[in-house]
Order: sequence, then structure tokens, then C-alpha cells
Amino acid sequence: MKSTTKKLVSCALCIAIGVLLPMAFHVIPNGGSIFLPMHIPVLICGLFCGAPYGLACGIFTPFLSSMITGMPPAMILPQMMIELAVYGLVTGLCEKHIILKNEISKLYMSLIIAMLAGRIVNGFVNTFILSTQGYTLSIFMTASFVTCLSGIIIQLIVIPILVRILNKTVA
Repeated sequence: MKSTTKKLVSCALCIAIGVLLPMAFHVIPNGGSIFLPMHIPVLICGLFCGAPYGLACGIFTPFLSSMITGMPPAMILPQMMIELAVYGLVTGLCEKHIILKNEISKLYMSLIIAMLAGRIVNGFVNTFILSTQGYTLSIFMTASFVTCLSGIIIQLIVIPILVRILNKTVA
């Protein structure tokens, strides 16, 4: 069992990476929307530290990033905070409650469930906030699954590997 101190330090490190990593991607036009660099440390935090830490990481990472770097912009900050909070919370809950002996299968199942849950919640939030601005299912699908397909693929490749390494070396 990881100690509370290790979890707090790991969560803080994920928040710091979540603020710094997107800066490298913002040199690419729409790099944040395409590669989703802020999502990676939040998903890792939920899987590695658990639901409460993943939730906190998902809330604080976009907020601090917005305050420090201006990204995400204030108009999409609430949606991102909610989406990333769901990612962190759900990965932690799945990691704890899904019972599979195969660690990779468990990581993938947790990751995919959280990625879908976060996107669905984001779609509902955007529908509520942007309903008067012509937010449609087509816009949701494009933003949530098409534009960011590269980021989704990166997450599905990199996150399970990094979490396995962390579980073996830090635990």
C-alpha cells in the first residue's frame, strides 16, 4: 500500500507535469486539442494514487495551468476542470473496484471507462453551457473523438506502460 505522503507527492508531481507538459504542445497549432497532454498526468494520477487524488489532480491541474499560462482559456476552463476531474475520479474508482488478475487488462479497462465517462460528462456540460451557441452532437463527436484521436492513441499506449513502471518502482 502506498503511503499518504507518497500519494500526495505523486499527485503534486502529476499536477506540475500537467501544467508543464501542455506548454510543449502549444507550439503546435491546436496541439492541446489534438494531443491532450494535460489529460495524461491526470489519468496517471487516478490510476496510481487513487480516486481522491485523481479527482484533486483533475480539478487543480487545469485551474493552475490557466492561472499560470492562460491555457486553457477561461471560457473553457470549467468544462476542462469537470472533464479532467471525472477522468481522475473514475480511473481511481475503476483501479480499486475492477477485479482482474491481469494488470494490463485492468489498466486498459479503467482507462477506457474513464476516458468515455469524462467525454460523456463533458458533452453534457457543453450541451448545458453552449446550448444557445449551436453545440451539436456532431461538434461533440468531432471534438471528443476525431480531433483528438492522436491524443487518445498516445494515452492508450503510454499511460499503461508508465503506470506499470510506477507501480513496480514507487510502490
